[in-house]
Amino acid sequence: MTSETATDAAHGSTASGAPDEEAPRTAWGRRLSRFGYVERPHASTRERLVAPFPEPGTKLWRTLGLGPAAAARLARWSGWGGPLLVALLAGGLRFWHLGSPRAVIFDETYYAKDAWALWHLGYEGTWPDNANSLILQHPQKIPLSADPSYVVHPPMGKWVIGFGEWLFGLNPFGWRFMTALLGTLAVLMLCRIGRRLLRSTALGCLAGGLMAVDGLEFVMSRTSLLDLIVMFWVLAAFGALLIDRDKARARLAAALPGDGTRPDALTGAAVKLGLRPWRLAAGVLLGLACATKWNGFPYVAAFGVMAVLWDVAARRVAGAPRPYRAMLRRDALPASLSIVPVAVVTYLVSWTGWFVTGNGYFRHWADGRGGTWSWIPAPLRSLWHYEYQVYEFNIHLTQPHTYQSNPWSWLVLGRPVSYFYESPKYGQDGCTAVGGCSREVLALGTPLLWWAACFALLYLLYRWAFRRDWRSGAILCGVAAGYLPWFNYQQRTIFLFYAVVFVPFLCLAVAQMLGAALGPSGATERRRMWGAVGAGTLVLLIVWNFIYFFPIYTGMTIPYHDWLNRMWLETWI
Repeated sequence: MTSETATDAAHGSTASGAPDEEAPRTAWGRRLSRFGYVERPHASTRERLVAPFPEPGTKLWRTLGLGPAAAARLARWSGWGGPLLVALLAGGLRFWHLGSPRAVIFDETYYAKDAWALWHLGYEGTWPDNANSLILQHPQKIPLSADPSYVVHPPMGKWVIGFGEWLFGLNPFGWRFMTALLGTLAVLMLCRIGRRLLRSTALGCLAGGLMAVDGLEFVMSRTSLLDLIVMFWVLAAFGALLIDRDKARARLAAALPGDGTRPDALTGAAVKLGLRPWRLAAGVLLGLACATKWNGFPYVAAFGVMAVLWDVAARRVAGAPRPYRAMLRRDALPASLSIVPVAVVTYLVSWTGWFVTGNGYFRHWADGRGGTWSWIPAPLRSLWHYEYQVYEFNIHLTQPHTYQSNPWSWLVLGRPVSYFYESPKYGQDGCTAVGGCSREVLALGTPLLWWAACFALLYLLYRWAFRRDWRSGAILCGVAAGYLPWFNYQQRTIFLFYAVVFVPFLCLAVAQMLGAALGPSGATERRRMWGAVGAGTLVLLIVWNFIYFFPIYTGMTIPYHDWLNRMWLETWI
């Protein structure tokens, strides 16, 4: 299904998850009709609880000359085959010349070395000022000292980066390997998540394909920084919660009496949803996000509220006369225990190396100290003191930086970050231009994709507010949790690349908007043709835009005037 009907496969829902097929029979629905709201066909309660996946079509394969059996087989495989093909493309791009540039670029100077120290010491050690040159020289020297170092981010992301270094050594390929792998897997996950969310394999693959050609996600996948790892855990948690939502609603649907065509008050209010392992998995994944970088914490709160509202909506559809009361009685406590405590425990476990080695920074700060909280074990008090110092550092970080930017400018790509820049002369590093060349790695989102996402977010706001579409609300929640908190720290030194955490949700927003542009299944052939032309043109322009900027995403040597032509805005220089 490749139209707006894909986003309405469950006949729509409220902003909190309630079905929009209820709306026309309410005062709210009658008010919305003044703005063009059209009542949708009613389905049974069971169908509203569990939106079916559309049967995969065989028209494309039959057009290519395949027989009915082969076409049906390929159509069935498309649910995984399509996402795997998109991920294969993304992986090829991300691993291509991954070790280039052969340099320690931007904040790799912190995380690559800290990752190595964690795998060899269990905590972050100390490095001399000339460590980068010694690491890159031949023969290599690794001047790691066992003296503890003060670091301002939790250890989980560095453990992940260090696994690549353990496999391939302390070199650019080694310290970038895991981010490239996670960036590729994130594309695969987004295809599958988009398919489940929008009930369309084509739209799911479109969302994943858009992220495959997003410049910011691409550059972050080829750089040893923490933010791409946070994005991976957050996206995985979102997918786990989507699966949990479907399974919980399926249990309610199965409990309905008779043929399930009508809601039942007892079922909606009293049925227990049982063990929910996918919600526990989401708690672990959110804990891993927080244990990588603290900007994962807003997602714990945002996704927790979103999951609870989904339960409210499910119980309302099932027939609960007071769905909020039913949720509080049956779901609130298990939900809170599944997410918040699990995330906290996961966060603490990520500090295992710091706890067991006993040599980390501030590890023994609380030893022998009395006071009100002396009943708490000293290692935990030491960690609390360490984290408080880190918090103070982070909120008061106001030292100016050339590439810092205000979050107001992020969505329009006002100030990207240059990770690496060189100016080879004629005859150096493959430079064939008499006037000289440029090599740059610029953390810049694909402009046409991000600018289209601005319009997509407005469209989703409309759908969430006026069409009561839960899918739009879920995507907006993913963007808001990664974006809005930064407005509280506008005086802090912050950067555009922090936005990579919500890039998957921007791609989902654009995919949903393009699905709507294709038109509903009942639209005229002319309407769908022009919708396909418009959507296809935008996708092709986004792909071209990525190809055009590819040299400055990968540090390729290009003539200086070609580099300058790619600086569309003065603030990009």
